[in-house]
Amino acid sequence: MGVIIGMDPHKSSATIEVIDEHGKMLAARRFATDKAGYRDMLLEARRFPQRIWAIEGCNGIGKHIAHRLVHDGETVLDVPPKLSAQVRALSVRQRALGEQQAELGRQQRLLGEQQARASRLAFAQLRELADKAIASGKAEALGSD
Repeated sequence: MGVIIGMDPHKSSATIEVIDEHGKMLAARRFATDKAGYRDMLLEARRFPQRIWAIEGCNGIGKHIAHRLVHDGETVLDVPPKLSAQVRALSVRQRALGEQQAELGRQQRLLGEQQARASRLAFAQLRELADKAIASGKAEALGSD
């Protein structure tokens, strides 16, 4: 299975996101719509041998880029604006969830580090108390004879 290259075309730029079959974003970048930008975008896309372009507005703002891609042998699908809006909304929610999960992971790591420090401190304090008790004769060191 290949990748889907989603494109959001604008008058002077086009933003692409390369997504694999698992929904993982492999690349994202904005390109100018001039010849050099188009060439760079095509070079970026051709890193992925099996690809399909999904472009919002192939009959509107994305028409010229879509035609250029088809002329260059690329497979292009027109994505209706309503579907694009739904995908963007889902993407925003997924990104927010990913950020929340990352923050939770950071907090769990910090908590683990704090617990480890507290355990080391508690052990050191117990050791100090034991040493003082032994030194004052209030306790005996137990050991193997």
